[in-house]
Amino acid sequence: MRRPVPEGEFDLIRRLFAPLAAGEPGAFGLADDAAVLLDTDFVVTKDLLVGGVHFPKGEPPGRAAKKALRANLSDLAAKGAKPFGYFLGCVWPKGTTAGDIEALAAGLAEDQGAFRLSLLGGDTTLHVDKGGPLTISVTMLGLAPRDGLIRRNGARAGDDVYVSGTIGDAGLGLRAASEAKFLRGTDARAQLLDRYRAPTPRLSLGGALAGVAGAAIDVSDGLVADAGHLASASGVAIDLDAARIPLSAAAAEWRDGEGDPAAAIAYLASAGDDYEILFTAPATRRRSVEMAGQVTKTQITRIGAVRSGAGVRLIGPSGAVIAVERSGYDHFSE
Repeated sequence: MRRPVPEGEFDLIRRLFAPLAAGEPGAFGLADDAAVLLDTDFVVTKDLLVGGVHFPKGEPPGRAAKKALRANLSDLAAKGAKPFGYFLGCVWPKGTTAGDIEALAAGLAEDQGAFRLSLLGGDTTLHVDKGGPLTISVTMLGLAPRDGLIRRNGARAGDDVYVSGTIGDAGLGLRAASEAKFLRGTDARAQLLDRYRAPTPRLSLGGALAGVAGAAIDVSDGLVADAGHLASASGVAIDLDAARIPLSAAAAEWRDGEGDPAAAIAYLASAGDDYEILFTAPATRRRSVEMAGQVTKTQITRIGAVRSGAGVRLIGPSGAVIAVERSGYDHFSE
């Protein structure tokens, strides 16, 4: 009899896989976005994207490939690293055509030019059974910043909490991709779909934050969930001010149309796939953070504070804690 998986994704990593990394200090106990190859300048990260999980089944292969690259580049951005190159693994659905493979290669070529990196190697194969989804695995290499890698574990009580860009667009974009009637006929629908399908890794900002930010993580699982990962790694608690969370005009319009604004902001703060950078910095570095945003032409918003304790609270305008039913995405609890 097959046993169900009783734990969440991150509990499984801590219990089963972190011990396998104990012999390599640069792996950081698998508690960060990337690893460092000690005695080299390389930073390494890996993400796996599966059709029907990370992008809709039937997504054009070139678009799926670009999202796979950008998800990995976002991990490098949160470390302040500069992209170098990547290894690619693909498992193709049965019935894949040469045109499908050519389309994936064309998508990769377009983003390689945009982000100045090269393919270094990899492998490809085909599902034997019908229904097997397109699966894209990327192992990304970057170059560590001169001022040192920005880890998850550097947040300290009293620090400010910031996030780049806007939050919640990708979650609404996923709904638009999954629900034909969601925001149909509006300009907002196209904007949200684009944010979901083609996230922007904040590479220039990450580089500018090296030596400024105390801790950083990219927002892939959801703002609240990733704040929790950062807080756990740093041994602190984080309070997020719901009113300060930056929203695009499209997301704000959706929130305003919902009957329960608190539930709406909780949804946006836990939807995931934003690929923005959530980071902390001492209050004494506020000017440096502001300059990083100006130099890289990136919106940065101070959205909370680090305190002693554990966990994450989403604080509403009245000072009450907003309940978040699901803080973010976990593959083993969906």
